[in-house]
Amino acid sequence: MRLEGKVVFITGAGSGMGRVACRIFAREGARLVATDIAQGPLGEAVREVESAGGKIVAVPGDVAEPADVERAVKEGVRAFGRLDVLYNNAGIFPDDDGSVVDTPLSTLDWTLDVNLKGVFYCCKYGVPALLAAGGGSIVNIASFVALVGCTVPQDAYTTSKGGVIALTRSLAVQYGKQGIRANAICPGPIETPLLRQILSDPAKRALRLNRIPLGRFGKPEDVVHAALFLASDESAWMTGTTFVVDGGITVNYF
Repeated sequence: MRLEGKVVFITGAGSGMGRVACRIFAREGARLVATDIAQGPLGEAVREVESAGGKIVAVPGDVAEPADVERAVKEGVRAFGRLDVLYNNAGIFPDDDGSVVDTPLSTLDWTLDVNLKGVFYCCKYGVPALLAAGGGSIVNIASFVALVGCTVPQDAYTTSKGGVIALTRSLAVQYGKQGIRANAICPGPIETPLLRQILSDPAKRALRLNRIPLGRFGKPEDVVHAALFLASDESAWMTGTTFVVDGGITVNYF
């Protein structure tokens, strides 16, 4: 198993890519520390993992609250004795996020609090645990919109994900010699409940789908399998990368 013996901290574990990550990482031998602001879905993720024979500790909390993140890390270390992987997956995509001139400042603040500061907090409290374990892997979820401009703006989200990439590179340089690798995944549009809600309009859905050379939206598994590789020792000589998993959307000129 590719994560045998590793303890993985997963944010946004109750739904979407986080929940799929719980199932796949546990199947690959990882022990999990899972956190999510939504306690019901988090409990369902725990039951799925445990019913399959996996080991998981759930710590409800909000990644935008430093105290919640610190508590989750401490409880994870208390339960399993160490942390080896930080999978910073939690994120939001508010409906009223648009152009800089249209996006409410409250929406900007909320988006940065969760998508960027949440990753910062997880690394702030998680990196010492990785160092104590002798090193580890940080996998941050960014987005393809941080790499290209977008004619349908989502400027708060884009700003937050660009910050995630910059932070990832800084972490890679700072902690590489101490055995910590940091990589960012940039997913394209992934078929999650959040995306289905956003693209419930058939015209909007067709517009985005037409941009993807592989002809379909991504599945959560597409991203989680990339994260599995980055979390495992198979990627032992990779750090500071921007790992694009987007069906080719960022190379499509027309």
